[in-house]
Amino acid sequence: MRKIIGERQRCKLATKIVIGAQWGDEGKGKIIDILAQESDVVARSQGGNNAGHTVEADGVEYKLRLTPSGILNPETTCVIGNGVVVDPKVLLGEIDMLKEKGVSADNLKIDLRAHIIMPYHIVLDGLMEKARGKSDIGTTKNGIGPCYSDKAERIGIRFADLIDEEIFPERVRENVEKKNKLITKIYDGEPLDAEKIIEEYTQYAKRLKKYAADTSVILYNAIKAGKKVLFEGAQGTLLDLDLGTYPYVTSSHPISGGVCIGTGIGPTLIDECVGVMKAYVTRVGKGPFPTELFDEVGDKIREVGHEFGTVTKRPRRCGWFDAVIGRFGVRTSGLTSIVLNKIDTLSGIGNLKICTAYKKDGELIYDFPASLTELAKCEPVYIEMPGFDEDISKVRSFDELPEAVKNYVKKIEELCDCPVSMVGVGPGRDQNIVR
Repeated sequence: MRKIIGERQRCKLATKIVIGAQWGDEGKGKIIDILAQESDVVARSQGGNNAGHTVEADGVEYKLRLTPSGILNPETTCVIGNGVVVDPKVLLGEIDMLKEKGVSADNLKIDLRAHIIMPYHIVLDGLMEKARGKSDIGTTKNGIGPCYSDKAERIGIRFADLIDEEIFPERVRENVEKKNKLITKIYDGEPLDAEKIIEEYTQYAKRLKKYAADTSVILYNAIKAGKKVLFEGAQGTLLDLDLGTYPYVTSSHPISGGVCIGTGIGPTLIDECVGVMKAYVTRVGKGPFPTELFDEVGDKIREVGHEFGTVTKRPRRCGWFDAVIGRFGVRTSGLTSIVLNKIDTLSGIGNLKICTAYKKDGELIYDFPASLTELAKCEPVYIEMPGFDEDISKVRSFDELPEAVKNYVKKIEELCDCPVSMVGVGPGRDQNIVR
């Protein structure tokens, strides 16, 4: 036992989780890409192609939806973990896109336990969302929720099934028969052809088979060997299925606990949890947003920050930084540090505001409410701080930042009770200040 403990101490801070600590779209892709430069393994643990990471490297922009951001580093093993739901068609399109830009995906591994998004998942996602009418959730209609539903119902098709030539056709026929009843009788849609699906997806399986692996073993052995392993989260904390603004959430667990389940690695093997936040807050789709701005300041933040969904292209809702959400992220994921992104976007908009608490029925609330009914009664309580007009995109030292920016960062550290380890001042790999 002493020997094992000693080995873990020697490789301290070798395993690191990076998650989104707001509503997603915090700029995780860039941070993961930077950290991947010094990582031996990068693993994604949940979500599907409803998540999007935009990474800029050497002047080239990459929009990644399933592939871990570490794919740009050929020396890094990239893992799609068991908790991810995979659309084979989308993944192969991404692999082809990378190849066209001179990036090989030979370092990619897909877990045999990962569930596969099938055509009936996508069809049902659209039909169910349409049937909700004005009560729609605002899903990306990529089949993510229905795929996770099948997983919970224990009728899902896993990657191991997809590449099994005997099992796969049988599973597809069984599921299409069931799903067609739903599609036609409940939602008045057009039935799907099982044989066409089998033919199409068998071709995908042939191309993807070489990436198959038991990635939990790969990750465990890498950690045991003292290698640097980076775990990449998708979406954001407030979209967590259990802890987020339910029902306006995703179908998986974007918090640090979801990383352990979605990669088959125990929590005692994790050394560091990093939460990525924007210097303001954005949200795509429906759901509550206490600090949302409906004025020219919100419009300017959206315009300057290019706040449009990577996957959906929908304009993101923008608002002031919310320390109530910040503390929620720190608490629920056990964050050891914060990466504060896109602070350069706030240049020239005047005084800056930070929400420190909510007020409900005359009472101050410092913790994020579980009930949306209670949250709807809450009003943000702000402090106002001096803004800045300087272009900080070329600044590479914290001490060189304008005093107003430094004070803004320090106030966020104080309110969230967590240190800010990195400050993002632009979209490029080099536009970061490490503290």
